[in-house]
Amino acid sequence: MRILLIEDDRLIGDGIKNGLERLGFTLDWFYDGNDGFEALFQARYDAVILDLGLPGMDGLSILKEWRARKKDEPVLILSAKGDVDERIVGLNSGADDYLGKPFSLKEVQARLNALIRRKSGVSAAQIRYRDITFDPQTRRTFLEGVEVVLSPKETALLELLLLNRNKVLSKESIEEKIYSWDDEVSSNAVEVHVHHLRRKLGKDIVKTINKIGYIMED
Repeated sequence: MRILLIEDDRLIGDGIKNGLERLGFTLDWFYDGNDGFEALFQARYDAVILDLGLPGMDGLSILKEWRARKKDEPVLILSAKGDVDERIVGLNSGADDYLGKPFSLKEVQARLNALIRRKSGVSAAQIRYRDITFDPQTRRTFLEGVEVVLSPKETALLELLLLNRNKVLSKESIEEKIYSWDDEVSSNAVEVHVHHLRRKLGKDIVKTINKIGYIMED
């Protein structure tokens, strides 16, 4: 899943970026509020991690303007201002969740997973499809109860397909979701990942719609 991080503290931002990328997320990080504000209009993100005290444009102003422009991506606020009144202001401004500093990376991951599931209409903590079970928190995949080892990008693609079942996803939309702006993407990268999923999880797990994209059908 692709995450937008707007955080001006380089130490905190670096920890979040490296940690979430190791957990299989794709992440774009901006330090300046103005740049982060514009980023949401340039790519399709599954969720946003937003600091409040930012240079250029503060977090609450960013959030209010996004909501005024009908941007409905889930937003998790991270802030040192963790008292009840500040949380209420953030939530009333359009935030979906609020986490005070200091925090653990595992909690950030859990809250992001919950926000993404909710946005996708998935209520269960684990996602099941046929004989496949995927756990977003542990990033582990099981086929008929036996763990199947997937690469980070294969895991990201599987999660994307599971959360968008019965929807045709174009190659371009898949690339946009599982790769960041910093990644170098080969022309056949998506095809290779799909091939590997079919080999590991079953040849009919993903259907190709000629010249359109891919779909995981119920």
